[in-house]
Amino acid sequence: MIGNAREIIEWLFNQDKEKLYDIKEHKERRSLNANAYAWVLIGKIADVLRTDKDSVYLAMLKKYGQSDLISVQAHIDVKGYFKYYEEFGRASLQGKEFIHYRVFKGSSEYDSKEMAVLIDGIISDAQELGIETLPPHEIERLKNIWKNGNS
Repeated sequence: MIGNAREIIEWLFNQDKEKLYDIKEHKERRSLNANAYAWVLIGKIADVLRTDKDSVYLAMLKKYGQSDLISVQAHIDVKGYFKYYEEFGRASLQGKEFIHYRVFKGSSEYDSKEMAVLIDGIISDAQELGIETLPPHEIERLKNIWKNGNS
């Protein structure tokens, strides 16, 4: 069920009192069209640069995506923990060595606003390479759809 607090409380009041319920804030998901369009452009950029799509995708995440900095003890291999990351620096604290990593969130985890920023960046890079993109009015229309969480 999706509803405001009052609607959910009323609904819960009429449910089986023995069952457990999981309640979380509802967030509109981005349109799948956003991801599809991003990958079309990433493919075209990869063709122009004569490289693979995954390399372009990672470059776009680094340039326009969401990331966090984390510190991990230097003896820990982070390969199994993160998919997209790069070493950011090193430090010692109380006799222990740490490696700082910038960890990038994959676009499948983005909300509509984060995806719009990524798409804007990908479009900009594509245009700089002479790749034809959707007309500005169509891009704005799609971004409005993404913002409103509609397909």
